[in-house]
Amino acid sequence: MARMKFVCDAERCIECNSCVTACKNEHEIPWGVNRRRVVTLNDGVPGEKSISVACMHCSDAPCMAVCPVNCFYRTEEGVVLHNKDTCIGCGYCSYACPFGAPQFPSEGAFGVRGKMDKCTFCAGGPEEHGSAAEFEKYGRNRLAEGKLPACAEMCSTKALLGGDGNVVADIFRTRVLHRGKGAEVWGWGTAYGSQQAGQPPAQSQPATDTKGKS
Repeated sequence: MARMKFVCDAERCIECNSCVTACKNEHEIPWGVNRRRVVTLNDGVPGEKSISVACMHCSDAPCMAVCPVNCFYRTEEGVVLHNKDTCIGCGYCSYACPFGAPQFPSEGAFGVRGKMDKCTFCAGGPEEHGSAAEFEKYGRNRLAEGKLPACAEMCSTKALLGGDGNVVADIFRTRVLHRGKGAEVWGWGTAYGSQQAGQPPAQSQPATDTKGKS
């Protein structure tokens, strides 16, 4: 059974937000909730990088660990979903998630969160696949239709990859090798202070005795 994962290639992301738009349009997500968003670091300065962020469907999901009503569950494909009928809107998952994936609607009285919403990897929810109830609560179930998440399919530069984790890893690994950056992609030069990115420090040459030479 394939294990579904997301990877965003920061070298390709151009901050076009097509992934965000595709997600909201596909699932008719209400105003104030963004299942996916684009985060930019060093905006406007050299070294600027952007990355598309959503629920990463963690193998050891912290949201599942802290939920007091156990509304989260994991599918056979490794997708982390939740049951809105069980959710009490406590917000613990929002505090625990390092990616800020759990979202709460901004409408309603002050201090009232309502039912939590998050990226479903376009896998729907606990209701019958393709049903009106499933779409109303969780959006379209593209995985049941044999399709990949809309955000990944709509990415114009193919920076956002989604699907079988092994296939996604092979694609990204091939890109890294073609870029020729070697181990520097993983921060080797920064961590070990090598003189050239991704290369071990050059060994010093033994001194040559020049006495008596003209």
